Amino acid sequence: MAAIHETTVLGIDIGGSGIKGAPVDVERGVLVADRLRIPTPQPASPEAVAQVIAAQVEHFSWSGPVGCAFPAVIKDGVVQTAANIDKSWIGIDGRKLFECYTKCQITLLNDADAAGLAEMRFGAGREESALVIMLTLGTGIGSALFMDGRLVPNTELGHLVIRGKVAEARASGLARSQQALSWKAWAKWVDEYLRYVEDLLSPQLFILGGGVSKKHDKYLHHFTTDTTVVPAEMCNDAGIVGAAIATSGG
Repeated sequence: MAAIHETTVLGIDIGGSGIKGAPVDVERGVLVADRLRIPTPQPASPEAVAQVIAAQVEHFSWSGPVGCAFPAVIKDGVVQTAANIDKSWIGIDGRKLFECYTKCQITLLNDADAAGLAEMRFGAGREESALVIMLTLGTGIGSALFMDGRLVPNTELGHLVIRGKVAEARASGLARSQQALSWKAWAKWVDEYLRYVEDLLSPQLFILGGGVSKKHDKYLHHFTTDTTVVPAEMCNDAGIVGAAIATSGG
């Protein structure tokens, strides 16, 4: 059972294959108990996912606030898109649904935004001001945009169309594995995408997250952007920590 303190929040990261949760000390950005990972139900219907969120709350004997990172555009707790999740989520008030199942106060936000909050406070972006863009290269491409440390939510830059094709179809981590691309060949597509975003927004820094961030030594040196590109530092804890941070307004 996790002890509840004013600085402790339960963070939950909802992914396509797993739903991970742990209590987080939001002042230090660290987990205060071992993560619990529960496989994402298939199909990942709203009710099925809500049951897993309730199981996370029950596992940690939790009764305080809960932050949930979710792979969609979220406005006032309502799911707006479903690019990489079950289409039945569109229009669902996820915050109310999870509150009904858990009896806890829920903060629901986009998963890339959550990861970005963690990186900006405790990771690769903690010393940065001006415009910083966090990109998560996984099943798709998630994005989190920060101006002077303040989050601009729900940017969804992975859905930009480049030469007639959605960017994440070429530059996501999933695209690399599905097409059996070498790191160099995949880096070419990522570089094209980064340069496109660079031309649009002129960021100060790109932070690359997702599972491929652990392999950054294999591809970062292939990029030709003028903008500095660095790997994320929070790794698998980013979504959990960022979701917890969001309960206090980021």
